[in-house]
Amino acid sequence: MLEYLLIWGVIMFKNLKILDEKDKRLRQVSKEVTFPLSKEDKETIKDAMEYLKYSQIDEYAKKYDLRAGWGMSAIQIGVLKRWFVIVEEQEDGTFKNYFFANPKIISSSTEKIYVEQGEGCLSVNREVVGIIPRYARVTVEARDMDGNKFTLRLREDLAICVQHEMDHLDGILFIDRIDKKNPFKDAELYRAI
Repeated sequence: MLEYLLIWGVIMFKNLKILDEKDKRLRQVSKEVTFPLSKEDKETIKDAMEYLKYSQIDEYAKKYDLRAGWGMSAIQIGVLKRWFVIVEEQEDGTFKNYFFANPKIISSSTEKIYVEQGEGCLSVNREVVGIIPRYARVTVEARDMDGNKFTLRLREDLAICVQHEMDHLDGILFIDRIDKKNPFKDAELYRAI
């Protein structure tokens, strides 16, 4: 059951139950989103965005024992639908919300990059070493919450985040993409960010 967290006596966000990497549901391929979204779907999406926002604010992350996260796929909270959200903190301290339903990468750079300190995941609650080469730039076609198609060109951190979340929709975890025998294989071929 989802639990509401209270801040100053006002309901701010739900403490979502995020599936652990051992949960077999994370290995399923998610189903296409149909529109219009139900009221329940819209609430779940809003809850996921709020959770990510508060997980990035140190005060709340510490108080409510939240692991910081930028992105969350529906399957990570047990919803087998092809959508994910990204919440990115801006330089001025505000947050920008992204919602992608039925996403497809329609073009990508030849350049590949990787996260130098390693990728993380709200479903993988342990340190994992190794690199995952990802496209430095991607153009994504998806649908917004109203079902309207849009195209977005993303680079660097956001490009990596989108690729990570899209993997979830196909039952792939980032740990699957790390070479088990040589976790830093070919690191010199890619740019670290």
